[in-house]
Order: sequence, then C-alpha cells, then structure tokens
Amino acid sequence: MKFYSLNKKAPVVSFKNAVINGIAPDKGLYFPENIEQLPKSFFETIEDLSNQEIAFNAIHQFVSDEIPNDVLRDILKDTLDFEFPVVEIEDNIATLELFHGPTMAFKDVGARFMAQCLGFFSTDEKNEVTVLVATSGDTGGAVANGFLGVNGVKVVILYPSGKVSDIQERQLTTLGQNIMALEVDGTFDDCQAMVKTAFLDEALLSKMKLTSANSINVARWLPQLFYFLFAYKQAKRKGMEIVFSVPSGNFGNICAGMVAQKLGMPVKHFIAATNVNDTVPQFMKTQSYKPKPSTATISNAMDVGDPSNFVRIRHLFEDDFETLKDHLSSYSFTDTETKKALLDMYQSCGYCADPHGAVGYLGLKKYQEKHPNAFGIFLETAHPVKFLDVVEETIGKKLPLPPQIQKVMDKEKKSIKIKAYSDLSEFLLNR
Repeated sequence: MKFYSLNKKAPVVSFKNAVINGIAPDKGLYFPENIEQLPKSFFETIEDLSNQEIAFNAIHQFVSDEIPNDVLRDILKDTLDFEFPVVEIEDNIATLELFHGPTMAFKDVGARFMAQCLGFFSTDEKNEVTVLVATSGDTGGAVANGFLGVNGVKVVILYPSGKVSDIQERQLTTLGQNIMALEVDGTFDDCQAMVKTAFLDEALLSKMKLTSANSINVARWLPQLFYFLFAYKQAKRKGMEIVFSVPSGNFGNICAGMVAQKLGMPVKHFIAATNVNDTVPQFMKTQSYKPKPSTATISNAMDVGDPSNFVRIRHLFEDDFETLKDHLSSYSFTDTETKKALLDMYQSCGYCADPHGAVGYLGLKKYQEKHPNAFGIFLETAHPVKFLDVVEETIGKKLPLPPQIQKVMDKEKKSIKIKAYSDLSEFLLNR
C-alpha cells in the first residue's frame, strides 16, 4: 500500500518512506491510499483470536509491502507483551486500561511498534536516522523507552519546561544512551512548532536524516487501532451498542479508533473528550476550525491548541460535517470538573483514575445523558501515579509506586535547556 500527503502536493510513498520521512515535503500528514474492510468473520470470531493475531490482521494491509510476515509477527510480539483489560466500574460504563506497558501510558504501543519498524528499516540504511519528537507528557517517555538502544537511531525529545509531571520528566531525561532531552522554555505548541520547522529546514535536512515519533508519523499513529479491537473483543459479549470516549489532545488516538471502525469494527459512536483546550468541541458546534494557543491544565498531555491529527479525522469522513457529526461528539471540561470526577469515581466505585481518564469518563457520562442504553468504554490512558500530586491531593490517599516508576526515581535527570528554534538547529548540527 502507498501513502499520500493530505496536502496532495507531494509524491506518494511506501510505508517505509512515510515512516522515515515523518511528514511529507508539502507539510501534509501521510494517509493510506485505501482502507479495506476486514471480513465479517474476523469480528464474528474475534474472541477466539489472540491479541497478536488481531493486530496482525488489522495492520497487515498497511505494512505488508515493506515488512515480511515473519518480521511483522516478531514486531507485534515485542510490542504487545502486556495486557489491555476492560474494567467495568458502573452499569454500562467500563474503562480500557492502557497503562500496563513499560512507561505506563497508552503511547507504549505506538512508540514500540514504530521503534521496531525503524530498527528493521535502518538495517538497510547507511546513514543514521534522528527521531525528533515533541511531547506534552507521555509521548517522550514512551518514545525514549521504545527506542532505547535501537541501532542506527538517535532520539531527541523536546518538552515544555515545568509543564510535565515529575515522573514524566524522569522517564524521558534519565535513560541516556541514544536518548537526548531538550527542555524548552515555552509550551507544548512551541515544542511542536520547532519540530515542524526542523522538517522544513533544508540546511538541516541536507546534513541529516530526520523523522518524527509524534502521532503525525504513520507508524506511531496506526497501531493505536489495536487496542480498540482488543476492547471490542472483550465487550462484544454484552450484545449492546458500544461507544468509545477518548481523552483527546493531538487526536491521533481517537483517529486510530475511527480507522478500526473503517476496518469494520462494530462501534456506534466516538466521543472526543478534551480539557479547556476546546478547539475541536468548538468546531463541532460551529463548523469553524480556529486553533489557539494551548492552556496548561492538570491533564497536560491534552494541552494542545491545534491538534495535528484532526485533519486525518476530517479526511476519513471526506470533510462532510454531517457524516462526521453522526460518528463523533466532542465535549470539554475544566480542571475543577476533572477533579470532581476523580473523586466521584474513587468514592462511588473505588476506582482510581488519572486526570486524562477522568476527562474521558466525563465525556462518556455527558453522551449517555441522551443515549443511556449505550455501553460506554472510556480510555484510561496513563497510570494515576504519573500524576501523583494531583491524584493524591484529590482523593486524599497515598498511591504506591509500581516497579516501572520506582526504577526511574533515583536516576539523574539530564536535559539541555533551549529557548528558540535556532538553539535546536545548532544542537542538531553540532551534536
């Protein structure tokens, strides 16, 4: 399968080149030329399949031209070696826990899959590839862990100083080896703007091969569809209409879920739940897309004022607003509402969520006000200990640290502070 730029002013490329390029030369995001539905029998018998078999069938059409089947199976085995449980917490409400991987965040899947793909591709490359990534929180740690020690690949992570949690910062600044962290005096949007500028900097690109590990990269974005299928496998026995509520920042996660729907997954509706960075909720009200500077919140991984992947969602539905509206609702919530949801869940169900999961829960509850018979699954995208201060303060209880977190707490933080794109360019050219 070939991939084309959504700006439609660049050549179509293979999966391999889409991964290595990250973003197309015309600044557009890559998108698969077609999405073929899986046979109905796949979904009818999905309970009989392992997670690796489900993932293989789902991703095969997108990557098979470039990755042999035996290599793909090995990549999926290494990527999906942890659980993705659906946990029921109320009548008709469950959560899909995506925090059982090495960095305890949903991005472990995409980061590991991309790292394995890039490692496979780099065996044929003479030049080293530099992965350049901006993070608002969990992406950095997941990418750092996924790419740690991968031959032929160096990773440079940009993160906003003082705007990620202590544990998140430790996960991306303490690994060393081929991982380097740049602490940016600014917001996530500033970090993302620097990354996008680097991909258009001809002087820089003439001296090095850059790619991105943000969800703009097809190898980071597409494998996120796996866990929607894993959730469907577990919820199918309910025999009810299923809706997913996805805490949404850059909108790659929910977009991947919609690709799973295009593959034929029986799901009724998607809810994009955001914090006060409400560019998409406003669009769904007004049909006017007006990006704005991001606002800092306690659900920091969603502090995105101009979500890159929303253009992919619009493209999936051929930019037909009425069709999109049939498949997507979007609501925004304040930090005060988020904290109340954290406390309500803990007191009524004994369930401890993180702030992002709490926003997803709120979005689901809002949707169910008018659709009470839907079985709703909200995504718990990170372990609550990654937001230790706010969760402990809100529920009034100390949380034990899991082993994945304990091992980074005593390591030394190493980062380089930068303020402007010129600092990033100088670092990349002289490192």
